[in-house]
Amino acid sequence: MTPALPPPNLNDPAERAAYQKELRMVTRPIRWMGVALAIAGAVLAGLRARYWPQMPMILPLFLIGMAVLHVLAGVVVRMKYHQARMRG
Repeated sequence: MTPALPPPNLNDPAERAAYQKELRMVTRPIRWMGVALAIAGAVLAGLRARYWPQMPMILPLFLIGMAVLHVLAGVVVRMKYHQARMRG
């Protein structure tokens, strides 16, 4: 997982901005999937409360739990990427 790029010069504003943009792109699909799962879980919880009381509560809770795991996985992978990138 070690990138082949040298560590960025964080004292240079242009390189720091480019590195921030690079970090935002790392694990982007994982984090967006977490957001989508959280929204789906919230919608299911609302629908259950309003229209479908017979729906098991475990379904929206499962989706929200998966969303939390996706977001945490994105944070951990991004942190590991940053550490590897700083090592060079």
